[in-house]
Amino acid sequence: MPNLLALDTSGDSCSVALLYQPNGQGDKVIALHEVAQRSHTQRVLPMIAEVLQQADMQQTELDAIVYGRGPGSFTGIRIAAGVAQGLSFALDIPLIPISTLATMALQAQKEYPDCNYLCTLDARMNEVYVGTYMVAKQDQDLLTMVDNEKVLSPHLVSVPDQPFVVCGSGMQVDTFPASIITDAQACLPDMEPMAEFMVVLGAAELAQNKGQQPEDALPVYLRDEVTWQKLPRYQ
Repeated sequence: MPNLLALDTSGDSCSVALLYQPNGQGDKVIALHEVAQRSHTQRVLPMIAEVLQQADMQQTELDAIVYGRGPGSFTGIRIAAGVAQGLSFALDIPLIPISTLATMALQAQKEYPDCNYLCTLDARMNEVYVGTYMVAKQDQDLLTMVDNEKVLSPHLVSVPDQPFVVCGSGMQVDTFPASIITDAQACLPDMEPMAEFMVVLGAAELAQNKGQQPEDALPVYLRDEVTWQKLPRYQ
């Protein structure tokens, strides 16, 4: 198993995780997750240094960088993308962008298996980011997208046909349909993406050779009017 570092700054928290094999004796994850409103840039690098120190590893031993590509806070996902790209350039290793909504689906699956997972985030302006997932049949750690990720008014959110769990801050938007909450098997309104689950999805992507060059890895905003400028690659 390669050594993977994951980071996410898409919401109110800063989350970092390291997936590695200590002494070749099975996978281990070291994770840190803390509330960091308006201080992501101050916390993310020290948190990265801390998980590496706990594992007694150097940055040069990393094989890939996983990061939360969004959706989420515009500023937050730009921070994650920028830090991830910087590490990728410096270490000459691939990047693996992972959906924040898919990460939440995997989190919910650990507690509530055999469901669909309706994942939501507050997109501000009385809109929500939503994505619906189910666990892939061939591997309990992989997810299949049931409905494309999108940003829309809460009253337009579709209810999955199958039994489902609903999670995330989008549930807390005033106009989020009460019927969805009533019909759900479980509700997890306080859930945020966590890097310890993101790194598992990243490992599955890397196993399928889906790593990207840093200049090709972009944040995902879901709002068409927002653009992101690629960083030039220096020789």
